[in-house]
Amino acid sequence: MFDQLIRLLKAPEPQARPDLRLSVAVLLVEAARQDDTFDPRERAMIEQLLTRKFDLAPEECAALLAAGVARAQELVQLHGHTSAIFEAMSPEERVGVIEMLWDVAYADGVLDPEEDLLIRRIAGLIAVTDRDRVLARQRVVARLAESDRGQERS
Repeated sequence: MFDQLIRLLKAPEPQARPDLRLSVAVLLVEAARQDDTFDPRERAMIEQLLTRKFDLAPEECAALLAAGVARAQELVQLHGHTSAIFEAMSPEERVGVIEMLWDVAYADGVLDPEEDLLIRRIAGLIAVTDRDRVLARQRVVARLAESDRGQERS
């Protein structure tokens, strides 16, 4: 009986892997919440990004976002979600997630230092290089500048 107890304690505990879509949603929501507000523009950006990334119908996106918000509210650590992304996505897709995070961080027009720090942490956890993280940020800033120029012309 003692041997069985030892084997049970030594056996690795099976851990459920978070759903990849939910992991991405949680990280995007967490980025939006870093400045202590979940701005409607950030919510709209997350909906747009999730819909495009995972080809979701509006009701699927709403359900995924609601689950992401609920999970982010109880979030203690990022590791489970970042490891799911690291294991399931290619390097290019992981850079895409970082770019999505920058999109959310800039959605309200202001980059909060806490948002920047979170994106740096996530990039490290999903093995996105500093160079790729910075290039992703530059692409988002360039798109925003182009969008602003387009609105000024209208």
